This record gives sequence, C-alpha cells and structure tokens, in this order.
Amino acid sequence: MSELNKLTVAEARDKLRAGDITSVELTEACLAATEAASALNAVVHHTPELAREQAKAADARLQAGDAPAMCGIPLGIKDLFCTKGVPSQAASAILNGFRPEYESTVTSQLFDAGAVMIGKLNMDEFAMGSSNETSTYGNVVNPWRRGNEDTALTPGGSSGGSAAAVAADLCLAATGTDTGGSIRQPAAFVGITGLKPTYGRCSRWGIVAFASSLDQAGPMTKTVRDAAIMLQAMAGHDPKDSTSAELAVPDFEAAITGDIRGKTVGIPKEYRMEGMPDDIEALWATGREMLADAGAKIVDISLPHTKYALPAYYVVAPAEASSNLARYDGVRYGHRAKLGQGDGITEMYEKTRAEGFGAEVKRRVMIGTYVLSAGFYDAYYNRARRVRALIKKDFEDVFAQGVDAILTPATPSAAFPLGQEFDDPVQMYLNDVFTVTVNLAGLPGIAVPAGLDGQGLPLGLQLIGKPWEEGELLNFAQTLETRAGFVAKPSNWW
Repeated sequence: MSELNKLTVAEARDKLRAGDITSVELTEACLAATEAASALNAVVHHTPELAREQAKAADARLQAGDAPAMCGIPLGIKDLFCTKGVPSQAASAILNGFRPEYESTVTSQLFDAGAVMIGKLNMDEFAMGSSNETSTYGNVVNPWRRGNEDTALTPGGSSGGSAAAVAADLCLAATGTDTGGSIRQPAAFVGITGLKPTYGRCSRWGIVAFASSLDQAGPMTKTVRDAAIMLQAMAGHDPKDSTSAELAVPDFEAAITGDIRGKTVGIPKEYRMEGMPDDIEALWATGREMLADAGAKIVDISLPHTKYALPAYYVVAPAEASSNLARYDGVRYGHRAKLGQGDGITEMYEKTRAEGFGAEVKRRVMIGTYVLSAGFYDAYYNRARRVRALIKKDFEDVFAQGVDAILTPATPSAAFPLGQEFDDPVQMYLNDVFTVTVNLAGLPGIAVPAGLDGQGLPLGLQLIGKPWEEGELLNFAQTLETRAGFVAKPSNWW
C-alpha cells in the first residue's frame, strides 16, 4: 500500500501544487487504507466513485493553477453532515434510507475548495454519546491498544469515526461536530488535533441538529497547521443559518507564528478534579512548563461556576434535543414503522420513534421533555440558562483581566475499554467535564496531543481562546505541539 495516506494536509498540499503527486494517487491510497481497516468500523458509507471523480477534477484545477489549499485533499465526512445523494443518517435507524437532495454548507464549501470525500464516518447516534457506542452502525474501535493487550478501546464520541479515521490514516482529515466536547474528547483519545471554533464561525445549515445553541462544526486533523488550513475552507458567514456570524474569515494559517512571548495563559483551579489520574496531572504540569519556556506568563485563575457546568449542560442539551428530534415522526422521510389494523397517526409516531431511536437518544429526549414541561421549566431549564450565563461571564472576566488563553486537560482519563462505562450514563457524562464549559460559553477550544500515559495511550491538553480569536488559539496550540513533539502512532493491528 502507498504511504501517501500518511501525509498531513500541509504536506499533501505542497506536493500536489509542486506536481510531485496527484490527487488521484493520494485518493487511491486513502481508499485502499479504508478497505483494509474495516475492523475499525470508522467508515460506514463508502463513496469511492465520487472520490475518484472529485480527485480527477481536483487534478485538473491543480494543473490549471487554480488550487485552493484543500484542493485534492481526501477527507472523511461525519455522518451528521448532509451530503447530496449520499446516505446521511446521523448514525440513527430512524433515518434509514435518507439521501438528502441538498448539501450542507460546510461540505459544500469544502468541495468547492476541491476537497475529496472518501466516505461518511461513524458517530454516536444524533451525536449523543462520549464513546461511539450508540451508533446504529455498531461501535467504532480505537486504533490504539494498551501495551500488548487486545482489549478494544473507545475512540471517544460523538465524532469517534472521524477521530479513528484520521488517527489510522484512512484520510488526511475529517469533519467533526462539537456540542459538549465531541471533537476535542475523541481527538485526545486517539492522539490527533481537534478544533471547536467559536459558536457561529461555521454554518450549521445542513448539519443534523442535536442542540442548536451548542452545536458547532470543526476540523479533526493530524496537526495544528492542518486544522488552520481546513478551518479556512469550512468557516464563513451563511445567510441560511441565522446563528452564523457575519464576520470576515481571517488567514488562520498566517496567524501561526510560533511566538507567544508576552502572552498570558490562565490555569483554572476548578479543573483540578478529585481523583484525577496522575498521568493527567503530570501532563498538565508539563504543558504549563512548555508554554512558560516559550515565553508565556502563566497565572492561576478562577472560573467559579465550573462545578455547575455538567448539570447545566445536561439540562440545556436534552431540552434542545427533544425539540429538534420532534421532526422525526415517520411522515416525510426516513424509517416508518409498520402499522396494525386500526392504528392511526399517533400510533405511527409512537411505533416509529420506539423502533428508530436508540436508548441514549430516548433517554435524552425524555429528560429534555421533562425539563421543558409545565411546572418544571423554571425549576430546571430556566435555572440552567442562568447558570450558563454565569459560566460565560466567568470567562469574560478572566479574558478582561488580560488572559489570552486558558490551559486545561482535555479529558479526565485516557481511552477506556468499549463497554466499560456504557451501562452507567452518569459516569459516561463525566467524560465531558473539561469540555462542556467551552460550548456553554460559545468559545473556541482545541485539543492537542501532548503525551502518552503509563499504558502507552495518547493524552491531550486543551487550550481555550477568546471569541473569534481562533488564529491566536492556533498559535498557542502550535507552540504546545512543537514543544510536546508528539509523533507516536498506533500500531497497524487491523
């Protein structure tokens, strides 16, 4: 098999523009890799014909000198993004057979830039999950192993298929979405970079909704520079999305200078959780030292309402999900249950949803409906909204004091075995403890691989930036990436 699939986006871009390789060659290497990696269950809808067609078109653009940075780059697309004529199920049985007649804004922009789609990637159903075990397609398997063990590990969720595909070099990069950490947590679990942009930076149009005030698309890549290149193509104002920010898209790659001298990095005391593994604590301390050695000023900060973030998130997100998922009723598209004699519209709704939604989706819909119901709306939903506003103000106060970025762990542990926490929803929800605050406040956040734990599994650090300052955040991340020097890759056991 060709090694071209192991290139980064930046490396491939330069080789494509120089004429050293073609997009067709690069795409064939990725298609071969996906065929050989069925054990990972990362790619669920293969699109080789479309990929080859897009690759030929990209080569023509390259030869003509019309080559945006993403031109000819093979990508995996999370199954949450609607792709015209290609199954787009959000990993749910209720959307069986759904092939959109339209393209999401993000994928449309990527394809307009010449990117190539090798297939649709697995995920947790409707992006609800932290381990990629709620998918109708079955579990995604992390390409990493603990020491010499054969135990199958989670790649994280909900963008677990995207994380596994990039880490295993099935594609050069992938799209993800992040509602409470669904880009950053899986990126940390598999040793790649995952960027959640500021809410409103990338259009949500054509992305199957989970929680509309929290969802944000972002890139999952092998390096920080790749994340900057891909975000450039994904970002931008979209009049079809009322939450899309009407702001110019800066040159994110140009913002990566590697110079953070004189900048201030905050270390929030509330993120020192009881029972945090020693490996995570040590990595966090090392990250602080790396940034200090690069010339940044390290200061202790307080984000006092952090302890309320998880409860608030698990009120707000299910409430919005219960409203968004009401559209899946078996009437217009997707799965429709078979009805018995005498069944009416109500029975069709009930049977279709009972058959189509998985257990975790049903759980969150019921929680969401409960907190929005009469008598409980003020007690739960409105109170969670007030807590969310306080969490946002915590960050605003810290940034107003001169802090340029915040450094935290990305996850409370390394990747854990599939099935270990699946039957304990509360334990599973705790995987989001370091990430949900970023979504509640609408801020940009990035996970960068920074080391290995005692069992040889990747660990990540998270950097949180100011609103709309993804360029500066990427520059901090590049500094961390350079100093950490993380180059480990999973062994090709599959």
